[in-house]
Amino acid sequence: MTEEYLKKLSANVQYLLDRMEIQDKILLYALGQDHHQPGAENKNILEEWSQIFVNDVKFDCTDVGLKVFDLYEYAELMRGKDLTGGGLELPFKSWAHLEHQTKVEIDGDKANSISLHIHTHVTKDNKGNTFAVGYWYDQWKRTDKGWRIIERRLKQLYFNTFPLVDNPVIVGLEV
Repeated sequence: MTEEYLKKLSANVQYLLDRMEIQDKILLYALGQDHHQPGAENKNILEEWSQIFVNDVKFDCTDVGLKVFDLYEYAELMRGKDLTGGGLELPFKSWAHLEHQTKVEIDGDKANSISLHIHTHVTKDNKGNTFAVGYWYDQWKRTDKGWRIIERRLKQLYFNTFPLVDNPVIVGLEV
């Protein structure tokens, strides 16, 4: 193998490792949300999110009529003041966050990614399920602790609520 080939191979392997780390960190956002459900004793979503975001990250939520938040403000929006309850817990009794395949562009120690998200929620009154579907546009930087998001922008495609109905009978399965 030539030296040129080995350099190219090394660069390709580094790209794959970087891309895998970024995709894993995007998944950590969902796990941070989902590991701290309404009614759970532990509401500290920062346990997971501290592995994803720099301390001075900016969350641009202006597309949905909100403001640009810092990390702690955004965490409080999700879990209430001092992360002790409130936020999304008020209208919803449970949720699941799905972060999908991601387009990643890496340039040295900086990267950009776009990832589709589907966030589902069950309302506390058991009358509906909500689906928030959109994209995260993330700017990343490589730190001594790995890749971290420095800016996250939400682009909402739609937010729909569907009424709850009894589960349908599935042919061939008896209840």
